[in-house]
Amino acid sequence: MRPIIAAICAAVATSGWAAQEVALPKPFTDADFITVSQAEAALGQLLFYDPILSGNRNISCATCHHPRFATGDGLSLGLGEGGIGLGPERVANPDNPPEQRIPRNAPPLFNLGLRDIRVMFHDGRIEVDPTRPSGFRTPLETDMEQGFVSLLSAQTMFPVLSPDEMAGHYDESDVSQAVRRGQLTGEGGAWQILSQRVAALPAYADAFAQVYPAIAGGAPIRFTDISNAIAAFVALEWRADNSAFDAALRGEAPLNPQAQRGADLFYGAAGCAACHSGTMLSDQGFHAMGQPQLGPGKAERFENHQRDLGRMRVTGRLSQAYAFRTPPLRNVTRTGPWGHAGAYADLRAFLRQHADPAAGLARYQPQAVLTKGEVGKPDWTILDDPAERAEIAAAVTMVPVPLAKVDLDALMAFLDSLTDAGAITGRMGVPDTVPSGLPIDR
Repeated sequence: MRPIIAAICAAVATSGWAAQEVALPKPFTDADFITVSQAEAALGQLLFYDPILSGNRNISCATCHHPRFATGDGLSLGLGEGGIGLGPERVANPDNPPEQRIPRNAPPLFNLGLRDIRVMFHDGRIEVDPTRPSGFRTPLETDMEQGFVSLLSAQTMFPVLSPDEMAGHYDESDVSQAVRRGQLTGEGGAWQILSQRVAALPAYADAFAQVYPAIAGGAPIRFTDISNAIAAFVALEWRADNSAFDAALRGEAPLNPQAQRGADLFYGAAGCAACHSGTMLSDQGFHAMGQPQLGPGKAERFENHQRDLGRMRVTGRLSQAYAFRTPPLRNVTRTGPWGHAGAYADLRAFLRQHADPAAGLARYQPQAVLTKGEVGKPDWTILDDPAERAEIAAAVTMVPVPLAKVDLDALMAFLDSLTDAGAITGRMGVPDTVPSGLPIDR
């Protein structure tokens, strides 16, 4: 038995997972969300859509998190640097192809302004930690700068440091060179380079001075200021608390009968609410659910495997191998493909697998939404290897839940009741122009 399988089996033997009745959550209130000023959000809107924050000035936050695709990109695994186009139509640039696909599915941005959010990213590598000077635990450890006002702000700006997402590769730009040298924060770091780019534009300099009193008083624009503004925009733009489910929680209108039957299953026999709990519909915990792995995986450049061990890469604990964060579910019917690697293009098929993860993994057939052509490493290396599949399956701890067709129909109806169409569209929309004058993804 391979060492990691042995460790997982030992963990399974001492754990259990049984469906039980779970109380309905309380409805959202304004107090649950961070306070955002309209002026700060308007500044963040420009920065979110402005490619100036990428090494080669060709990718914005919106490239992978666009309202046209419910704040994702419609792909299982996206293309950052080296890609051209938007959404499922994005392809490799033949003149400067990407080194690999982005290893994980782009997560949606709904309700990230909630005060109670404690962890972010699929593996939770950004999390609240009051013992740290910055208030957060991040991969930067002691190099993490102070001044981020929220976890959302701290999370927002890590993609700009990723060569595959926004920074660019090797010697393509001053940002990618700084990243390659390991200069991320501080004097001459990638964050400072980007801050100086923004500050050099009069329209941004004026806007920051109007929003932040310290900058009006002569302080330089720091990267934390940029990140705080973007976080304010995301928090305001994609707050989602006006679905049919939210209306039912507030006592305004009952769910339709089919959705109500799905809710009864969700909070009862199907056991979904054991993890998708609370008003967020997430326990913010990490669970191994046997999700198919595709693409490059999470590996350093010097590693030759294509696994994604999930939470274990953060904590080093074998018992957390292949465990990923429980995602919140607002607008879930619109945010596909689903799974940490976007293995499922069909939410109903995802639910069926989720109810019996090991069996679902065994019968899985590729249905991912990928750009045409191979990009970097072969996409199906892990699933083509029986031993690798066995490791993923061995990590599962939940007891299978039998779901009939009528049960899946009801659960799908309930999940559809979580849709807040206004939040998908957004409150401020896509700006007409940005101060850099660079093209905007529309």
